Amino acid sequence: MAIHEYDFTWATFVNCTRTTENKRYNFVSCLSKTDAFVYVIISYRAALQLEYAEPFCSFLAMTPIKFDPEQMKRNGNIISLEHPTTDVFQLLKHGFSVPIYSRGVSSISGCLKDAAITFLMKTHKVGIFFPRVAFASTELTFVPCIEYDHIPSSTWLSYSLWVLVYIAQILIGLSILGRNVIAPLAIFIFLVHKLWREKKSVDAVEKFLRSQRALAPTRYAYTDLIAITGHFREKLGQGGYGSVFKGVFPGGILVAVKMLLSNSRCNGEEFINEVSTIGRIHHVNVIKLVGFCSEGSKRALVYEYMPNGSLDKHIFSATGVAGRRAFTWDKLNDIALGIARGINYLHQGCDKRILHFDIKPQNILLDRNFTPKVSDFGLAKLYPKDTSLVSMSTTRGTTGYIAPELISRSFGVISHKSDVYSFGMLLMEMAGGRRNADPRAENSSQAYYPSWIYDRLTQPKISEISTTFDISEGERKLCVVGLWCIQVRPSARPAMSKVIEMLEADVGTLEMAPKPFFSSEEPIPTISVSCLGSSSELPAISEDE
Repeated sequence: MAIHEYDFTWATFVNCTRTTENKRYNFVSCLSKTDAFVYVIISYRAALQLEYAEPFCSFLAMTPIKFDPEQMKRNGNIISLEHPTTDVFQLLKHGFSVPIYSRGVSSISGCLKDAAITFLMKTHKVGIFFPRVAFASTELTFVPCIEYDHIPSSTWLSYSLWVLVYIAQILIGLSILGRNVIAPLAIFIFLVHKLWREKKSVDAVEKFLRSQRALAPTRYAYTDLIAITGHFREKLGQGGYGSVFKGVFPGGILVAVKMLLSNSRCNGEEFINEVSTIGRIHHVNVIKLVGFCSEGSKRALVYEYMPNGSLDKHIFSATGVAGRRAFTWDKLNDIALGIARGINYLHQGCDKRILHFDIKPQNILLDRNFTPKVSDFGLAKLYPKDTSLVSMSTTRGTTGYIAPELISRSFGVISHKSDVYSFGMLLMEMAGGRRNADPRAENSSQAYYPSWIYDRLTQPKISEISTTFDISEGERKLCVVGLWCIQVRPSARPAMSKVIEMLEADVGTLEMAPKPFFSSEEPIPTISVSCLGSSSELPAISEDE
């Protein structure tokens, strides 16, 4: 059993040396004298704290009484008596009730049961989405239960539980702090950082466009693009950098509008590359940039329209294997020559050498006469013509067409010969009418076309091959030139000007290329997969190696 001061209403008698206007003090005239004034102070559910008493009053007595709303007027914590002299003695006569608490709990299981009931009640009040509050209330119920009911051997248990309670409350506090303070702060910092990056990207692009204003193509507003494309109604295709839509200029001139993704990387580098390279190029085998748009995060490039799409749609069958060819061998040779002339112009015909780094069938577009045009300069780089060594911070290109030296310095120096390698892989696919790597090939030996065709070209006298292998002069020429272009060492590859001569020459005058792959007798340099995403610069080595 336990009695607490909060269970009673208290009457405190004080003796003052003079009168007071304090409304808490009820004057008792029958107990007062000329120089001693007796007051009674009624306090509800708490005993009077003596430090709050008037300094000229002294304590006489204190006793519990029963709260009687008929005789007492309560205004907040202030309780006054209508007739203090008579009322106070009437209240004393009534006495007071003593509450007796008996929990009836004699085991830890009983305390756990009470704690569970408290948790359910608190959860019902605060909601199931705030279990931390309910759990904290449950802790404050379970531990005092063990202490107050004097469960045997509970002292050490209660101490341990109090430690766990404090730890749990600290964790609950941290979780609430993380949810209500740290999480919003982290989101705010992320949004500010993202906004800063976008602003920095826009500033970099605008600075470039102002410096190139005299040389750059026409700049269009975003509203102009909406009108040109008819609200982007007809979609021509989609790539890694955005979507391409068909547009019409006044007068019926068709264009292709390439909308770049707003989250494109490199601070708009691919956009700057396109404008700075194609914007100053005028060649029949390079796509023409008609104009561009840059408004905040909205960026677009406007090209001349290519009605026959990209080359890959014509040289590959629907199943991805060799089938009926869309072009004759003469036409394929003409297309290969056009591509070679376009790349050679990039390497030699401009003020600066332009390295494309992403030559592949998807980036070769065909006009209405199937004249090829090199496109997509998002990965391109400009260098002085006298620069023979190129230092790069990241690997560029597409798997299957990327030159070995772009992956590892063990193969050689990065230069214009890297584009030659990609062009060679493109020639091999044009010749085979299939992807160079095709795991679905009929025979495992045909899975990699360059290796398979090299063996056929260099071993024609074997009886089992000569009876089943037949190759036209057109395919033979494209394969021989392609094999020269895909030599592992850059120094063994011909320049694009030499490639043009080879494509224009008679196939009988072409010398067979060395085997461009590692044979079983040659050591294969170790290539780390991680280097594909490395941001460290690839050191340049001599091309004579």
